Amino acid sequence: MNWFFLVLAGLFEMFGVLMINKLNKDRNALSLFLLVAGFGLSFLFLSLAMSTLPMGTAYAVWTGIGASGGAVLGMVFYGEPKNFLRILFIAMVLGSAVGLKLVS
Repeated sequence: MNWFFLVLAGLFEMFGVLMINKLNKDRNALSLFLLVAGFGLSFLFLSLAMSTLPMGTAYAVWTGIGASGGAVLGMVFYGEPKNFLRILFIAMVLGSAVGLKLVS
């Protein structure tokens, strides 16, 4: 269950990153609310996951999901570059997160 919470935390981290971009484009209360809610839920689920998972593993997986997910969402929604090396390094970050799960 804690790994499920950790994945949820990473997904909300990705959502929060998207909302940073939305807030920069649309300066309104809804964008700010969604930004705070996304990161708030991310921290909540990270905290729940860390009740039994090692801090270093949980944090590494959480940041890996957030960073790689944010990069992928940037490519999909905002036209950021999609070159081979960029995708390779994103895959390496995700592979590292999976590796941490396998050894924990």
